[in-house]
Amino acid sequence: MPRPRSPRPGQSLATAALLPPLLACAAPEPPATAHPQGEEPSPLVIAHRGASGYLPEHTLAAYTLAVLQGADYVEPDLVMTTDGQLIARHDNQLELTTDVAARPEFADRRRTKNVDGVELTGWFSEDFSLAEIKTLRAIERIPAIRPGNARLDKSLEVPTLQEIIDLVKDLEKSQGRRIGLYLETKHPTHFQHLGLAMEEPLLEILRRNGYHGRHASVYIQSFEVENLKTLHRLSPLRLVQLFGSGQPYDQKVIGSALTYEQMATPAGLRAIAAYADGVGPDKSYVIPRDANGNLGSPTDFVPNAHAAGLKVHPYTFRAENNFLPLELRSSANPAEHGDLEAEIRAFLDAGIDGLFSDNPDLALRLRVQP
Repeated sequence: MPRPRSPRPGQSLATAALLPPLLACAAPEPPATAHPQGEEPSPLVIAHRGASGYLPEHTLAAYTLAVLQGADYVEPDLVMTTDGQLIARHDNQLELTTDVAARPEFADRRRTKNVDGVELTGWFSEDFSLAEIKTLRAIERIPAIRPGNARLDKSLEVPTLQEIIDLVKDLEKSQGRRIGLYLETKHPTHFQHLGLAMEEPLLEILRRNGYHGRHASVYIQSFEVENLKTLHRLSPLRLVQLFGSGQPYDQKVIGSALTYEQMATPAGLRAIAAYADGVGPDKSYVIPRDANGNLGSPTDFVPNAHAAGLKVHPYTFRAENNFLPLELRSSANPAEHGDLEAEIRAFLDAGIDGLFSDNPDLALRLRVQP
């Protein structure tokens, strides 16, 4: 499918204002009415870092486009600044998605440090104040795959969680429907050891903005376990345990032998249900790929999770050939779009309850026109 053209560079809100004309060729009509309290559409469509297949991730423009395309939730990943402020970046390593490496005034902030057991060299959010973060500009994480996004490099700001909440509330009014926040706490053990624990500041911002109770349009997710258990003790908000490979970092730190593989068993999923409402597995937990890179057969992960009372929201569905199973690629060009809809359809047939996508418009098309 042709890709919508990117808007011209500008400031975050100015760029966002240019987005509606892009949607005529890409988006289904958004729902006309809000869903009743506690009732959500199915399958749930979560805009992964915003509509990051079309605009640089974790920017107000990307979140705005996702909402205008009809996404049910937008997904900010959250990291901390040195002054304890929550900002939206996929990683605390800033040069991956900002222009910090090209800023001579911050050259002396380059550090080598251990993050989640991995030695990394770069610029890190915890070494910058919010005021300094606000001088940086976003860049595209994967410019070779998304050159259209890269044309917007250095035109968009790094948003705070509060700015995202303000945007979502404004868009709820203009769109006449409920729009949710699907928040991820990134590197919670790392930040806790720096004296920048995330749980209380996050819950305080949500409480201050009226997000409380089981029916609030919020999910909080994490690859770690202990911070979800802490959040479960502190708040009734819905929680999601993410699944990766190996072992959750916090479990390594406390000396536990618990692995994601063990967590994915029927017993492990029942244990998760004691503190979380859903699971966010890598797609391979639901439908692995075979030796040739094609989609295999569904596993028993979804029925086992449902038996434990958990929703299943796998990640991440992306349109570019680079990310698709071999049989669904349109060409050898990794940046061209393949048949994402076919991949999503296979996972819907496997019984998932929702999904994370960089291209929420394509996921929503299947819900509007099954």
